[in-house]
Amino acid sequence: MAPTVARLPHLFLSVLAVVTLAAAAVFAGAGGASAAPVPAFYQPPADVPATPGSILRSEPSPLAFSIPAGGGAFPATGTRIMYASTDVTGAPIAVTGTYFEPAIAWAKPGPRPIISMAVGTHGQGDQCAPSRLFNSVIQYGGGLDVMVQYEIAAIYAAVAQGIPVVVTDYQGLGTPSVHGYLNRVGQANAVLDAARAAIDLKSLPDNTPVGMWGYSQGGGAVAGAAELQAQYAPELNVRGTYAGAPPVDPLKTLALAEGGILTGAVGYALNGVYADYPEARPELDRVLNNAGKSLLRETANQCVPETLARYAFQRTSVWTSSGRPLGEVATASPVLKRIFDQQRIGTLTPEAPILIVASNSDDVVPWSSSREVAREWCGRGATVQFTTFPLPQILPGTAASHGIPEFFGIPTALGWMIDRFTQVPQSRCVIA
Repeated sequence: MAPTVARLPHLFLSVLAVVTLAAAAVFAGAGGASAAPVPAFYQPPADVPATPGSILRSEPSPLAFSIPAGGGAFPATGTRIMYASTDVTGAPIAVTGTYFEPAIAWAKPGPRPIISMAVGTHGQGDQCAPSRLFNSVIQYGGGLDVMVQYEIAAIYAAVAQGIPVVVTDYQGLGTPSVHGYLNRVGQANAVLDAARAAIDLKSLPDNTPVGMWGYSQGGGAVAGAAELQAQYAPELNVRGTYAGAPPVDPLKTLALAEGGILTGAVGYALNGVYADYPEARPELDRVLNNAGKSLLRETANQCVPETLARYAFQRTSVWTSSGRPLGEVATASPVLKRIFDQQRIGTLTPEAPILIVASNSDDVVPWSSSREVAREWCGRGATVQFTTFPLPQILPGTAASHGIPEFFGIPTALGWMIDRFTQVPQSRCVIA
């Protein structure tokens, strides 16, 4: 498959991690990022409306890669938004994001659609929020606190077809609450409510065709949204979902990532569990040693490159009181096992078609888990296309084999999504 964009997002992060690991000696005296004051836009109102998807506020968001054109910008005009969503308990919360209005018109058959996009792992610090990065692409806060907005290629590929895109920041990224990393319900709600918010913002017809798109963490978020849509947002006219390398089973993902470049991201997940599930707090306090508790404190304010630089290639056993890997510890704990099982995607069935793409050599998200969920959904009558992205092992443990398909898969995913918007017939179940 020929490349159409001149960069490899996750591979870039892998290279960046090696560079920052080498630079760590220089910055050895520099502490991790600390929580900065929350900008006024990101401060939620005292009372968040109970209507999910309603716009709470918006403002222009000048995009780094755009030029003024005809009263707007090319290739898109950005609007920063805050909208109402719900957390894992069903309580109203405020979530931020960005809406991209294309400079060109939708020229395909049928009404103009929108895509609700969920990003891959950015980190847990508020400075990592996608909506903050679209204005500069690179965020630097001193020391190892750096972040690159690597989702621009997919967004601009869509707006180049005249498709508006709305990108959620997820719960707790940008806003003061804790980001529930890999939380199935919280992430899914944020994606579905972003679509509602885009419709509200632009006063679009209620039956506007909606697509959902995400890779890695984003793939899990949209896969969760696909199976929760019928009960959470049944009014949305979802035509299809593209879920690339979705971490559908957090415990299996943790086991595969053990000792790899993204091991430190377990801190994001545990911080989310600690915040969202009060019953887990005594258990986490018991099973984590001082180093593990330090991991949680430090990663809470980090973007992913700093987490890579500080925690890459470590074993999770160094963070547990028992000296056993965290996956084993969580499986042995009834409280933690129940919570992690609740994050497993595949317990419900998507009503709209879904495309899952996964690399057979993925060293972060298990290919077998993605394929298993595709088979389960097919068996329950869903319309599913599962495509294996063939790759040899490339620098095992560095996430290269995980990240490369995100970049190279954009043309295929976008073509598939446009077919769903234009209602091209699709085979009900294709596993390849």
